[in-house]
Amino acid sequence: MADVAREAGVSGQTVSRVANGRSNVDADTRERVLAAMRRVGYRPNSAARALRNGRFRTIGVIVSSLSTFGNSRTLDAIAAAMVEHGFSIVLMTVPRSTQGEVTGAFSRLGEQAVDGVIILIEQHQLDQNEIELPQGLPVVVIDSSARYPSPVIDTDQAEGAASATRHLLELGHDTVWHIAGPPQSYAAERRLRSWREVLESAGRRVPPVLVGDWSAAAGYAHGKRLAADPSVTAVFTANDQMALGLLRALHEAGRDVPGEVSVVGFDDMAEAAHFWPPLTTVRQSFDSVGRHAVAALIAEISSGRQESTTVRIPTELVVRSSTAPPSN
Repeated sequence: MADVAREAGVSGQTVSRVANGRSNVDADTRERVLAAMRRVGYRPNSAARALRNGRFRTIGVIVSSLSTFGNSRTLDAIAAAMVEHGFSIVLMTVPRSTQGEVTGAFSRLGEQAVDGVIILIEQHQLDQNEIELPQGLPVVVIDSSARYPSPVIDTDQAEGAASATRHLLELGHDTVWHIAGPPQSYAAERRLRSWREVLESAGRRVPPVLVGDWSAAAGYAHGKRLAADPSVTAVFTANDQMALGLLRALHEAGRDVPGEVSVVGFDDMAEAAHFWPPLTTVRQSFDSVGRHAVAALIAEISSGRQESTTVRIPTELVVRSSTAPPSN
């Protein structure tokens, strides 16, 4: 910093203010200091700054999988929001989300010196009592029913599934079949339960549940069975990718969509509007989830207080051309 001060012809305090992003430096002086930094090869030492003010400007994200559409979109939103706040991210994946793996991820993040953690684990394991969150570290949990002394950002999965099921019943279908996500998924379980509750409250027959793994291949495999049953006129799939596989199976079997079978998905991935036919689906606001999670975590970091609050992000039914009244 002394080298930069001599090069720029300013005081060490001015260099410090520029290095720390302070606003009380005029634009010309700031540019002169930055140019001097480049010439002498100086970069502010974030570790030394952290030792001084107790902040590392880094957050950890513990995620169960990067392959699912929801997790990848939410992580994108978190990263974008963190950049706006001047934070960087350390990412830890825990594919099996067991107690040991989650505890190990917290331990590794502690070694990385983070200011707080966002947990993005879809599996039910996070709801089990044996997984304890670390004391004193700000934590925000995304999509979980567990009761932690930390903010929870929760997409309204139940209302999204209910709106999809009600939409098909209101079109005049006698009942609605369901291709569910994997049983270990908290989101899939909530969508399945809500689908069943809507049918039961309407006094309709509840068909057997078909369980998939979020993939288009699973939707296609179950779709071949559904396409062979002429009594099937409406299907709600737990995500858009399985809906895509279902649409292919129905097409190959000569079952017209929506003339003979109506299909509703979940997520509203960008490609859903370009399926054939364009897919009616439930839109999740992954951007809102990411922004709320970051805002809640930064508020915890700034205040030093943990608050057990829940923010529920609404969903929206987007009606396109894959649903219609039954032909009979």
